[in-house]
Amino acid sequence: MKEMIVRIKGNVKHPITLDPGVWIFDDRRFTLDAFFSGDVSHVEHKEVKALGDAWDNQRKGLNPQSNQNIIHVDKKDLTENSLAVPLKPFLDNAALNDDAEFVHLMDGSGNGSTVTKQEAESGILAFSKEGRPLKDTGPVHFYFGDGSNEGEPITHIEVIEIV
Repeated sequence: MKEMIVRIKGNVKHPITLDPGVWIFDDRRFTLDAFFSGDVSHVEHKEVKALGDAWDNQRKGLNPQSNQNIIHVDKKDLTENSLAVPLKPFLDNAALNDDAEFVHLMDGSGNGSTVTKQEAESGILAFSKEGRPLKDTGPVHFYFGDGSNEGEPITHIEVIEIV
């Protein structure tokens, strides 16, 4: 059985392993329809608003409630929509080295495509199609940030190697 994980490795300070199966709980997720229609600005605004709210609460002396995460999952997202997340936060967590220039998006055999670091940082990873995990062509697909490969994403990505 094919592993449904993605590894980020290579010219990074922190190699990481990603499990796209849990991204349905990630607040950064959005539908591919919204992405290709240009309506994903809400993703960045939610993160900024959450940081602002945390700052306001800290200034007011309110203590954040720990271990009481509230996760909102729209059932329609799970059962009908094709979903994606931005790649940049994962690259940021891996801490690319200063001399990193390219990103290889590869299948388990090492075959794949190479994009620039900037293209990767503006790109997205799709992890479901019409409510189903990308078992046959996944675990993730890569789309350029400008949506230019909407009809032909880079598929079968199991390893993201920074060079």
